Amino acid sequence: MAKWTATHEAPEPLEGPVVATVTGGTILWFALFVVQLPFYGWFADRELLWWLWTCAAGGGLGLIGVWYVRGRDAALKRHAAAEAAEAAAAAGPDSDR
Repeated sequence: MAKWTATHEAPEPLEGPVVATVTGGTILWFALFVVQLPFYGWFADRELLWWLWTCAAGGGLGLIGVWYVRGRDAALKRHAAAEAAEAAAAAGPDSDR
């Protein structure tokens, strides 16, 4: 069987409000956990506690995701600022006339 190789380049990643999206998802997971918490006994009687703990795990992993995307966003902004400063320095002092 031959190895599959791509015949075209991968598209550029979509950029958007990543920090807000991950934060919103994390809040949603924690909200679902809190809403289900009063029904702990009902879930336990039906052996459905995994619903509750899935929401808790989603919220916990979401916190890691928020930390990650905030750092990524800051790094992208630092990189863009460095490129802008480098471009301004390369243009020289007479470029603003």
